Amino acid sequence: MKLGCSLPARGRPREFDTEEALASALRVFWSKGYEGASMADLTEAMGITKPSLYAAFGNKEALFAKALDLYEREKLAYVSKALDAPTAKEVAEKLLRGALDMLTGQGSPGACLMVTNSVPCGEDSECIREQVVARGAVAKRALLERFEQARREGELPAHIDVEGLCSCLVATMQGMSLQAGAGASHEELEKLVQTSLAMWPTA
Repeated sequence: MKLGCSLPARGRPREFDTEEALASALRVFWSKGYEGASMADLTEAMGITKPSLYAAFGNKEALFAKALDLYEREKLAYVSKALDAPTAKEVAEKLLRGALDMLTGQGSPGACLMVTNSVPCGEDSECIREQVVARGAVAKRALLERFEQARREGELPAHIDVEGLCSCLVATMQGMSLQAGAGASHEELEKLVQTSLAMWPTA
């Protein structure tokens, strides 16, 4: 019976390393964006067939979600470390320099995956944009709480709008991504980091 024949197949070990395949998929999404990455691009980079991709990861949207998890764990690890810095200015500096290293590091396509996929896209990809924006909102909320703490402790001036300060920092990092994608060098982006820190408010 067909049902009986299908059972052994489930127990077969996969003939590829899922972690390596996922890392390859991340590189495709990172360089081309969700919409720009075709299934042919993904299967070729991952070295697997389309049925194997579906069996291991689900559809393209599910694969992107897993790739985004990997991106946050590996490429954005500097964000959580920055939030533990002792002062608000050091938080900002670690975020800016972490973004700089990530955008200009070896193997980087010169853009932030989150920024690339947070802009308006086609109807079929709206759920992807919403997912990326929601993840970004979580990180921004954590940053806002850290700056509010700094204001309460007198490290930031009492009159500072911490929400505006947080938005300014995030916008700077997004701008760095756009400039890196347009070909800005490490040295050019370093000047942006230094200027941003020179304008940092102090109590």
